[in-house]
Formats: sequence, structure tokens, C-alpha cells
Amino acid sequence: MSDPLFRLVCTPATLTSSPEGWPAEMLQEGSVAVTADAGGLVAIAEAARTVGVTAIPVIRGEATPEDQERTVQEHADGLALVWVAAEFSDDARAWAQKRGPMTLLLDSTGALTADERRRVERFVAILSGQAA
Repeated sequence: MSDPLFRLVCTPATLTSSPEGWPAEMLQEGSVAVTADAGGLVAIAEAARTVGVTAIPVIRGEATPEDQERTVQEHADGLALVWVAAEFSDDARAWAQKRGPMTLLLDSTGALTADERRRVERFVAILSGQAA
């Protein structure tokens, strides 16, 4: 893959609880970084296996939820972003609103529902169409 069209930030559980093959297919034109969760390194390793890579970036942990959100925002670095988290602050939602169609926020603590996966697929398809 050349330069990614988008970045995905989520917990390892979001990847490992998805239908087989879905994360790797969805990430063909994107890159992923995980946020640490209670599963630790074991969960991160399983997420890497699920995506089909030998290594997976981890978003550094921060002392406060606000700082954690700012770190994810910095990680987006001008690229489109799919961000899956248990919840988002009003500031994070305002930041996403300012970015317009460049950001998809999904409130989820693990497995994405079929509807949420379809939203991600539509988001990625639109990005792919714009890049063509």
C-alpha cells in the first residue's frame, strides 16, 4: 500500500471481534493504530494477527481522557479518521464537526454492529472514490 487514505484508531477488541477478514479488507487503503485496553499486549498481538501484520502501532497513553483525545487528534495528521471509542467529549465532537466529512466517530466499546461496519465501509468507499 502507498500512502494511506485514512487512519483508524480503536481498541484491539474492535478489530478482533469483527467478522473474519473484515478488518484487513477495510484497511487495504488505510492504516490502524490501537489504544491500549485491559487486554494489554496479548490483545494487541491478537489485533495484529487479525489485521494480518507483524506489528501494529499503539497510540501512547495519556494521564487524562482530554489529553488522550488530543493525542488521537494529533495522530490524524490531516488524514481522514475513523475513531472508535467508548465515548467522546464535547471538545472531540466539536473537533470532528470542524473537520467535516474527514472524520467518522463511532461510540463503541468493542465489536462494531453491522450498521457501524456499513458506516465505516461507506466512509472508506467515499474516500477511495475521491482518491481515484
